[in-house]
Amino acid sequence: MVRPKAKPQKKTRLKLEPYQVILRPLVTEKGVHRATRNNQYAFEVNPLADKLDIRAAVEELFEVKVTKVRTQNRRGKPRRYRFRWGRTKDWKKALVTLDSESRIDFF
Repeated sequence: MVRPKAKPQKKTRLKLEPYQVILRPLVTEKGVHRATRNNQYAFEVNPLADKLDIRAAVEELFEVKVTKVRTQNRRGKPRRYRFRWGRTKDWKKALVTLDSESRIDFF
């Protein structure tokens, strides 16, 4: 018996709005140093977002020009809550490098 060939399925990507992609800026001592030295900013982003989504969201929300996006999937840490052990959630971090004329002011 000959099987009919399967039709290639069209993959539908989930369309995220810019405010759904960027969850919060990561304002740390290291992040402030990177912002002043290298014009790089760190954000906690939606784990479903890819680099193109992150670039588009930062350019739209902050009205800047993005040159490079680097991402990291961060694993949650074990934490104790009262008498039990649990875990913090996994999250995604994006390090966004801006054009030399662009700046983001968080304060």
